[in-house]
Amino acid sequence: MELNISAIPEQKTVNGLDFPLVVTPHSDAVANDPAAFDAWIHEHREDLKALLIKHGALLFRGFPVPDAEAFERHLDQSSFENMPYVGGAAPRNQVTQSRIVTANESPATEKIPFHHEMAQTPNPPGYIFFYCDIPSPVGGATSLLHSGEIYRRFAEINPEVARKIEDEGVRYIRVMPEETDNNSAIGRSWKDTFQVQTREDAERVMREAGMSWEWLDNGNLRTESRTLQAIRYDEETDQKVFFNALIAVYTGWNDSRNDGEKAVVTGDGDYMDPAVMEATAKAMDELCVNFKWEENDVLWVSNYTVLHARQPYEGDRRILASIALK
Repeated sequence: MELNISAIPEQKTVNGLDFPLVVTPHSDAVANDPAAFDAWIHEHREDLKALLIKHGALLFRGFPVPDAEAFERHLDQSSFENMPYVGGAAPRNQVTQSRIVTANESPATEKIPFHHEMAQTPNPPGYIFFYCDIPSPVGGATSLLHSGEIYRRFAEINPEVARKIEDEGVRYIRVMPEETDNNSAIGRSWKDTFQVQTREDAERVMREAGMSWEWLDNGNLRTESRTLQAIRYDEETDQKVFFNALIAVYTGWNDSRNDGEKAVVTGDGDYMDPAVMEATAKAMDELCVNFKWEENDVLWVSNYTVLHARQPYEGDRRILASIALK
């Protein structure tokens, strides 16, 4: 496979490998002709997927991906099977008819904490893809964190808590509004979250997911997930990973309906240890890569081995996203 490997200043090395792996055009045709780029993606789709699993994240920079439709065609040439966005907490807007949505509609002033996409659901996506339509002039970096690396640090911070989380798993508690609240980073309505219009259909989806729920008088919906694994063994990369939404929920699920510190509990119903949560959040910031977007960048992320976050920003910023099945 013809492959031009480059670098960015923010890059680091994890397990002896570039993180993220940065790919730039190897020929003028691939650099300037979207059809040639798509053909190259299709021809090498399995090799590129293998590189993604190996490195955890691939950044395609300098390729001809001028708009959302081109981003969708790019993904259609890959081997990744599209997955609907059912269960996520962040407000989003559909961009194309098929697989492209906005990454997050929450306020620019808010940091979005580290998370594996939809880790609070029974069937999270295997892969997530981002496209930079408009890079913000100030801030707005996407942060990447290797899940195996933060698991090891988490186990060092408090081995007893780490064992408890691994043995018991966790449950997530969230109150959703009836209509999406774009003033909240977790303001997605229950209608949009479950892609339904009626309470009966919402209950069907929740029942299939093993969730419990309570309808509140104001139209809001209080949900509680079934007990989910918080530490997983990833067979593809032969390592334990910190596959959960612990820090994202504990530090970020705060609005007029939710209190993050009470929104995640162990399998036995115990609240999280504040000192451990604080130390883990600090370690995440120390270990991560914060990379600044450039226009038309495409980022592939292996959702089972890499967490991502968003830094606050000023000015216009438009990042699009898509997810795929494991």
